[in-house]
Amino acid sequence: MNDFLRKFFPKVYRKKNEKGLESNYCKYDNQGLQLFTSSLYLAGLTATFFASYTTRRLGRRLTMLIAGFFFIGGVIFNGAAQDLGMLIVGRLLLGCGVGFANQAVPLFLSEIAPTRIRGGLNILFQLNITIGILFANLINYGTSKIHPWGWRLSLALAGIPALLLTVGALLVVDTPNSLIERGRVDEGRAVLRRIRGTDNVNAEFDEIVQASHAARQVKHPFRNLCQRRNRPQLVIAIAMQIFQQFTGINAIMFYSPVLFNTLGFESDASLYSAVITGAVNVVSTLVSIYSVDRVGRRALLLEAGVQMFFSQVVISVVSAFAWSWGPLGWLIPSETFPLETRSAGQSVTVCTNLLFTFVIAQAFLSMLCHMKYGIFAFFSAWVVIMSVFVLFFLPETKNVPIEEMTERVWKRHWFWKRFVEDAELEGLEGDDGKYGKTKEVELA
Repeated sequence: MNDFLRKFFPKVYRKKNEKGLESNYCKYDNQGLQLFTSSLYLAGLTATFFASYTTRRLGRRLTMLIAGFFFIGGVIFNGAAQDLGMLIVGRLLLGCGVGFANQAVPLFLSEIAPTRIRGGLNILFQLNITIGILFANLINYGTSKIHPWGWRLSLALAGIPALLLTVGALLVVDTPNSLIERGRVDEGRAVLRRIRGTDNVNAEFDEIVQASHAARQVKHPFRNLCQRRNRPQLVIAIAMQIFQQFTGINAIMFYSPVLFNTLGFESDASLYSAVITGAVNVVSTLVSIYSVDRVGRRALLLEAGVQMFFSQVVISVVSAFAWSWGPLGWLIPSETFPLETRSAGQSVTVCTNLLFTFVIAQAFLSMLCHMKYGIFAFFSAWVVIMSVFVLFFLPETKNVPIEEMTERVWKRHWFWKRFVEDAELEGLEGDDGKYGKTKEVELA
């Protein structure tokens, strides 16, 4: 919005409105503007390590509540901003909210969901993100016509979803996995019966208790995460977050009005085009909710790899991304880590995602200036790489109970099974290099 640029980024405002520029691609190339966008993700990256502790020690529910408070604080600073400093403080607070929310919400959804619909329920997280993006674009389009304070209303209205998250966190119960892990076994059983709608939960309850017992033995979850037996989940979680960002999706979602303006659209038309992009994102996420537990994770990712490669050529990556790498990039890591490393693993997932989101957000406008349309060829090459990775290294997790991933997924995969089996052999081996009698039976 011109009023926003005039107040906080006057150099960009002047460059945007200059006539006869040699290249439209460079009119928004400004490190301050990129820092405003990316500072949120830098804060989120840092916050996720604290969120890992609260998620494990205090529970998923309380972590979501903390996220809500951070969001509310960020909204207050942004809506009342008088200078760039206040604006960036608001963005940093919002970033802390992102770090805590992204840590707790996917775990919460994966742990309360019945196995048969876990994928679809978890993707509701991504669906609500896409709905939020759509509403944000609609609000921006409407408030851009209110001068000179429309931008302030736009930023302040983010308080509505912040309040909804906070109130929602007060109303929900914590997950059975979290309660049992923290020693509240009877309460965990009661919650499990409540969310499953039946008293016949003994088998699932016993699995959670066993996983919780193993989790309590782990005093240093991040150190444990680096052990060989956790290598498959860790590599896949990190790789998926890197690949997710190098689809170019966040570059398009963050800067879609800038892109459309660069291509010759007027300011109003650029904001309207961003609304269309956001609407496609929502519809495509609904496709993912319907498909993920029927078709499977691998099939969606591989199909989308082909589609996004060609989509990048015509800069329409969003439709494929929103039913594949967008939601599944969060779903798969949240359901594959064992309970003892789940919180730490989610922390690494969020940290990697936010780190590379920061990199893309901070660099994109400069890359657009220097690479011009070639930037989409750059993203296309990454789509090819990540599709090959899915084909050979990502196992299917559809319809596998969350506490049975090791036995039914990692031990059966052609490549990853060697890490799990070797680690188990090392764990069973005695100090003298031989197996005890009991351990021989267990190994057999």
